Amino acid sequence: MIYFLVSPINLQNILRNLQSPVTYFSMEKATRTHTKEHNRNLVLKTIFGHEHISRAEIARITRLTRTTVSDIVSDLIDQGLVSEIGVGQSQGGKNPILLSLIEDSRWLIGLDLAQNQFRGAVVNLRGKIRDVVTIPVNDGDGIEALPLVYQILDKLISSTSQPLSGIGVGAPGLINTSEGLVVNAVNLNWKNLPLTSLLEERYHLPVYILNDCQAAAIGEKTYGKNFQKDENLVLINVHHGIGAGIIINREIFQGDGGFAGEIGHVVVVHAGGEICRCGKRGCLETVASAKALIRQARELVKQYPDSRLPRDIQQINLDTIEEAFKAGDPLTRDLVLKTADYIGMAISNLVGILNIQKVVLDGDMTRFGAPWLDKIRTVMMNYSLDRPLENTRVEIGQLGENAVILGAAAVFANNYSYLFTRLNKPDRSN
Repeated sequence: MIYFLVSPINLQNILRNLQSPVTYFSMEKATRTHTKEHNRNLVLKTIFGHEHISRAEIARITRLTRTTVSDIVSDLIDQGLVSEIGVGQSQGGKNPILLSLIEDSRWLIGLDLAQNQFRGAVVNLRGKIRDVVTIPVNDGDGIEALPLVYQILDKLISSTSQPLSGIGVGAPGLINTSEGLVVNAVNLNWKNLPLTSLLEERYHLPVYILNDCQAAAIGEKTYGKNFQKDENLVLINVHHGIGAGIIINREIFQGDGGFAGEIGHVVVVHAGGEICRCGKRGCLETVASAKALIRQARELVKQYPDSRLPRDIQQINLDTIEEAFKAGDPLTRDLVLKTADYIGMAISNLVGILNIQKVVLDGDMTRFGAPWLDKIRTVMMNYSLDRPLENTRVEIGQLGENAVILGAAAVFANNYSYLFTRLNKPDRSN
């Protein structure tokens, strides 16, 4: 009798095709290949999760046989992904040989296209940045923006000395990840841009594109500290726009249409609200984003002659607002904390809908630190039911401006099959 280790879907396919002997044996081969890849990825994931680990410990954690583990480890060593680094303490018997991930055996590229500048970085398998390229970009500069993406990638790829496994892109707006499309990025004037295919055709590397907030959530979950293995997460990115990345059961939740997390365009001012870049009025972005804060400060500064804000409104930006805020300027303090009011209300809605207990704040507005964060927490508690609020934690992210880049790159670091598909350096002839 032959036994198969298969998923429910594969099992259904096998049973459905048992009438055909030819199909049966092809499915058997496919299932064995799937099992081999599953076991290999399981071993590699276990090594990823430890600074160093023995073969025996891997077998204990994965429940694979020691022979299977040894065979897989030998292959990983041959692939240049894992090395033997020394001898550990004996638990009875021979001292175990310790294994470790070779963190620079593969490099990844992450792009952040969501700010007023494009940033790209070469990242190793442990999330350490090896090279960075930054280029300013203007709103609505869609025609010129794509060549800037090429310029960043050309520079990064020309500097690499290790095999590249893929290019991850965190982009603003509505993203169709499955089709690789930027459906609508208002700031860049991109509509239905097939960015994935454009980049794959030019660089001959796997490309994965996702919303910048989703990328930031993956970055914090993968490389941030003090995250529990199965902990769910909502990351709210508050910069010139506002969006959320949602991780449930260790996977990005994108919704049925792929656009989950667009909280910046939830209407919170129902009468007399400011016009939003999406065309509606009173969206969360119009009252709580960095762009909204700058606009409000410029509109009100002339009414407050004693304010520490610059008299020239063109000099009012996030840096000068932060300076006035830290100096205790009453106008600036009121404006900043008012944005926190709206963010706190938005989080209370997410807590009520999703009951996720870990909320991370990222983006430009986090520069206002503890007063801004405390106000958000207070408003969230005031507007939430006590029971769903239990154990809910709201904190500022740990990765700062690198969250999107690291998250976009981590898509490939977390999908181990990509680490085996690209062993040569990319074509630089374009």
